[in-house]
Amino acid sequence: MAVENDYDLFAEGYTAVNETSLLNAYYTRPAIVNLAGDVTGRRILDAGCGSGPVSKALRDKGAIVAGFDRSTKMVELARQRLGDDTDLRVADISQPLPYPDGAFDDCVAALVLHYLEDWTAPLAELRRVLKPGGRLIVAVNHPIMLPFLDRKANYFATTKWTDEYDFNGQKATLTYWHRPLHAMTDAFTAAGFRTAVISEPPPAPEAHELFPDEMAKFPSGAFLSFVFFVLEAA
Repeated sequence: MAVENDYDLFAEGYTAVNETSLLNAYYTRPAIVNLAGDVTGRRILDAGCGSGPVSKALRDKGAIVAGFDRSTKMVELARQRLGDDTDLRVADISQPLPYPDGAFDDCVAALVLHYLEDWTAPLAELRRVLKPGGRLIVAVNHPIMLPFLDRKANYFATTKWTDEYDFNGQKATLTYWHRPLHAMTDAFTAAGFRTAVISEPPPAPEAHELFPDEMAKFPSGAFLSFVFFVLEAA
């Protein structure tokens, strides 16, 4: 039986493309780092760490990072990036996580939750492994995306949809779950989080020079692709 969103099948291609892509390298990662602020000495769990670029960016800022991903190949690539002394594990965010209660000051879930129909158990686990007052920094598909791509889509329904990709010659079909903004914030509240920040940031300034054709489509200098949250464990 095929596994949805099986990154083992295209881990190398995905990593290669997104090392320098607009959406990942010059939009998502800098936004996460900016929202995290001063992380010196903070223990941070990178949930769904992929090949580790967010973990490395946070470690470079002084954080003590750990990470997990469902994809064995992604974790192997993360180990190559971060070294054997970083706590990296194969684990599934939809299952109980292999960390004790209150182990982390912050958690990051960058482009992970939108693969899941039900956020209840994953958010509960992320809340469990956070210290009281700890932060969960989330990036997910902006809820405007599906109605933009499919004008017949019901914004207010939790809806499954797919998109096709070519990651450096490796073909991939990714399956997402759209949910309206209020459903996201309701899920955060139900899991014991307070929503401190909702952010729709512009890309990094250098994006205009590096991607002139793409950025020329956006005269305001900003675009909507993902929405970012900073949540505080109540």
